[in-house]
Order: sequence, then structure tokens, then C-alpha cells
Amino acid sequence: MSETDDEEQRRAQRLDKITALFGSPFDQTRFDKTDDAAGIKKQFEHLANGDRTEHEVKIAGRIMALRNNGMFLDVQDETDRIQVFHDLKKAPETVLALLDLLDLGDIVGVVGVIRRTPRGEITVDAKSLTLLSKALLPPPEKYHGLKDIDTRYRRREQDLAVSSQARDVLRARFKMTGAIRRFLQDQGFLEVETPMLQVIAGGAMARPFLTHHNTLDIPLYLRIAPELHLKRIVIGGLAEKVFELNRNFRNEGMSPKHNPEFTMLELYQAYVDFEAMIEIAEKIVEHAARTLHGSSKVMYGDKELDFIAPWPRKSMVDLITEHTGLNLYDVPDPTLATEKARQKGIKIEDGLSWGQIAEFIFGEHVESHIIQPTHVIDLPKEISPLSKAWQDRPHVAQRFESYVNGWEIANAFSELNDPREQRARFLEQAEQKRSPDEPPHPIDEDFIQALAFGMPPMGGLGIGIDRLAMLLTNSTSIRDVIVFPTMKPLR
Repeated sequence: MSETDDEEQRRAQRLDKITALFGSPFDQTRFDKTDDAAGIKKQFEHLANGDRTEHEVKIAGRIMALRNNGMFLDVQDETDRIQVFHDLKKAPETVLALLDLLDLGDIVGVVGVIRRTPRGEITVDAKSLTLLSKALLPPPEKYHGLKDIDTRYRRREQDLAVSSQARDVLRARFKMTGAIRRFLQDQGFLEVETPMLQVIAGGAMARPFLTHHNTLDIPLYLRIAPELHLKRIVIGGLAEKVFELNRNFRNEGMSPKHNPEFTMLELYQAYVDFEAMIEIAEKIVEHAARTLHGSSKVMYGDKELDFIAPWPRKSMVDLITEHTGLNLYDVPDPTLATEKARQKGIKIEDGLSWGQIAEFIFGEHVESHIIQPTHVIDLPKEISPLSKAWQDRPHVAQRFESYVNGWEIANAFSELNDPREQRARFLEQAEQKRSPDEPPHPIDEDFIQALAFGMPPMGGLGIGIDRLAMLLTNSTSIRDVIVFPTMKPLR
């Protein structure tokens, strides 16, 4: 018999014995907690070693350690661990019998009084012990932690139970999103909701997930971006300032920075341009940093990132020139630009437009060098189908992307509101070079019709919540900041 089989047999025997003595360990429906571990430690931090109080508490949580036949238990709740003491010489027979049958991972309720042990540990001296739920699976490696990275993400509940770091990272992520939500509401933005199932996957250039609605007998797509619906809300006059913390789905590659399901903040404000979006992007990110760290400065690995506004603004083409020596403004013809790029040792495929060439070279040779928060401005119009162009520079969009640590974290523009120009842009986008198995980008006629109804001048902004959370929690993988990341099934 293997060690695992032997452990499962012992646990089965204990379960049978518990049921015989106390009834099912799953019959409890409630336990009236009055305190948590962290609160108790804070409240009684003044106690001297050896001091005992008559202050009664009711705590509940998971058993993380069992010592001396149950004389000492470590019970963990959502805030911290706390030690529980049973006087085995005075405890009732029923308590002694229960202690003998407990396992690591069991969830218990304890009523007791507070003292500090002679060795200085805040402890609950138990008056009563209740088994609230039995753990039928053994803990991972005796609660020393899940060392296999893949298993950590597949068995997230176990990872969270044993890893305070995992809990701290995810709590920080959700604290960050809460702070962003409150910040925008304080600025007068209305939080709204848009469809996650869409007839046309619009608002961004990405491969969608396809599903089918049986009753309507139509294909539907999981949302790749909420942009077009959010603009229609502003067009309708529900609010001039709207935002959504939205879940998006893109059927594309996976990496430490990419998960097929991810969270974006998208917001739109009427009567402003991309300059206003630069300011609000800086405010949002700096506010998030200060919320989590009390400072605009954040350590990521061995780098100190400073999110204090204002951030530098640099042209995409100027950055390409700086890092490659190639000035694309001097070669507006895409064929000549491709030739010049190859002369510089840049491997680039045939058939790309001028804007696609700039985008490719920037992605391959520039963005990884942008460490401190920086706005990359003046992106090509060809790769910005929803953005207004500059009147004096019609090939350049009123758009920026924000980069930190070599990662794009934000994207924004002065929104295009001419339905005639928008249709032409969509058609141009559909004709651009794509991979052989990728269909042309669809044209959203409902959105074109909404624009024809009249959309005010408007600025729009998107911020990648998962990547921002990675930066602010010093996490190296997007999976660390997503509770349940997408995983390939084991079978």
C-alpha cells in the first residue's frame, strides 16, 4: 500500500468514527463568529507574557497545525493564524475524542478566552470545540505549500489555503480594482454594463471565441472589447462619462502576460480628446499605486518604477529611430520602408502597410526598452481604425499607448465620430494583411448607424487591469493575479 493510500485509509477510518460518535461532520449550518485572528492579535498586543484575560471570543477557521495530540491547534481564518490551546487534563471526554479524530484542513469553531503564553504567543484557551466541516482530501505537502507551479493554478483553493503570498497578491488586485472604481465614480463617471455575447466581435483587432445560440439559431461571439457598445451609450445620452471594468475574451496565444480571459478598464468621456485621457490614465495608475503602496514608487523585481505624473511622451516613429536608426517618416512608401528596414538587419515580411511596418518594428525592437511609465504617441492611422487623425498629419492618429517595464498597459484616442470615415476605415482594416486562417475583420453596421445618429467629440481609454496588477504586486505571471487562470486539461 502506498503512503497516499495509507493516509486515505486512515482518514476514512476517522470519518467513520466521527460519524459514529458525533454524527455527520457536514451537518453544521452556522457558527456565530465574533472575532478574527488578526483583530485578536491587534486588540491584545499589550498583554505581557503569561497574562490571561477573561475576554471570550468565538473564532472559526481551518486547522493548519496539530501538536501534542491536539493540545495546540493553529487555526487560520481570512486574516491570520492564531493558536488554540486545550488543557488535555481538564477537557471533557467528548472534546478529547474529537481532538483525536481531527485532521489538518478540518474547519472548526472555537469558543475560548485570550491569553499570552509565557513564550509570548497570543492564544485562545478553548472552552468548547466544534467541527464545522471535515477535510476529506489530505493537505498538500503538510501545508508547506504547493511547489509545482502548474498544480498551484489548477488547485487554487489549496494554493490560497497554504500560501499567504498568493492570498496577499489577489487581495491587492481586488483592492486595486475597488480603488479604481471609487476613483472614477468620484470623478463623475457612471459604471455601466455591456453585452458579453455579441453578434459581431468588434472594438478591437483580435480573434474571438465563437459560440451558438440554439433558440435564435445564430452564431455569437464572446466579447473581445466593449468599446462600440460603450460609445453607443454615450451617443444615447445616458451619461457623458462612462466606464466598465469588463471581462474580455480573445482566442489567441498565451504567455506570462496573456490569458484568454482578461479584465480591462474602458472609459469614455464626451467633449474631450486624447490629451484628457493621458491625464486621467496617469491619475488612475498613480492612485492605484498609492492605494497599495502609499507611494507613487513601486518595486518590480530589481527595478523601481515611479508612476508619478506627468509621464514622458515620445513619438512611436522617433522611438523607432532612436533604437534602430531607421526614420520611417523618410520612407512613406511601404515597399521602400521594408527594404530600408532589412538594410538595418530587421527581418520583416512582405505585404505590410506602412503603419503595420511601424507597429512591427516597434514591437520587436523598441517596447522592451521602455521601463519607466511612458506614453507612446502619434501612432499610425492605419493601425488605429477607431481614432481621429491629425488634420495637419493625416497619416498619424491622435492616439497613445502607455508602456511600463516593456509592457503596454493602456491605449487611448480621440475617438473617430464621422460615420463616413469610420466605414472607410473599417473597409481598409478588412483589407489589411492577416494570417491565412484569419477571416477579414467584420464591419459593425449597427455601430455605423449609431455614429450617424451623432456622437459628440470624445476621448476613450483602455487600461489592462491584469498587467497593472502584476506591476503593482511584483508578480511575474498573469496567472498570479487571476484567481482561476485558463489551464489546459490534464485529460
